[in-house]
Amino acid sequence: MADEKKEPWLSYLALTTVIFAVCATLSTLKGGGFGSRAVLSQAQASDQRAYYQAKSIKGYAYELQKEKFEMDLKAAKSGAPRSLAAEYQKKIEDYAEKIKKYDTEKDEIKKKAGELETRRDDAQRHSGAFGLAAMFLQIAILLSSIAVLMKQKYFWFLGIAGECMGLVYFLDGFFLFTR
Repeated sequence: MADEKKEPWLSYLALTTVIFAVCATLSTLKGGGFGSRAVLSQAQASDQRAYYQAKSIKGYAYELQKEKFEMDLKAAKSGAPRSLAAEYQKKIEDYAEKIKKYDTEKDEIKKKAGELETRRDDAQRHSGAFGLAAMFLQIAILLSSIAVLMKQKYFWFLGIAGECMGLVYFLDGFFLFTR
């Protein structure tokens, strides 16, 4: 069997295919990492929103109790001993402090939930870009494989075009310059 003469462009094709594969692997890895970060941030944000709701319910319970004591105090002032009125006033002040504390905590929780949602949104943008990069790079690998099998440069050039798109999205996955 005679040695078949290897065309020089096939060496370049092999090299570019390896580059496509490495970039596709990195895109998949980074995309998965950002995808996990998005899911985790969403879960944490949901936890914060639930915590906010719990604080809201507790604060509302104190508001109701405070209003009840205020009404009882008004009724008691008409004929109750002074010590009872002082106790009511003390309870009303205690509940007012707790309500204020819960309002402050709710503001902090809401802010933290917003930060987590921002982190989630950012991770989703990164993940999406890496996903598109992996898709274009996989198509480039496929076209390069076809070029080898058919020994036609046309498919390799199409693969290089796909790689260029993949590399744009790959870089966008890091820097988010297209959005």
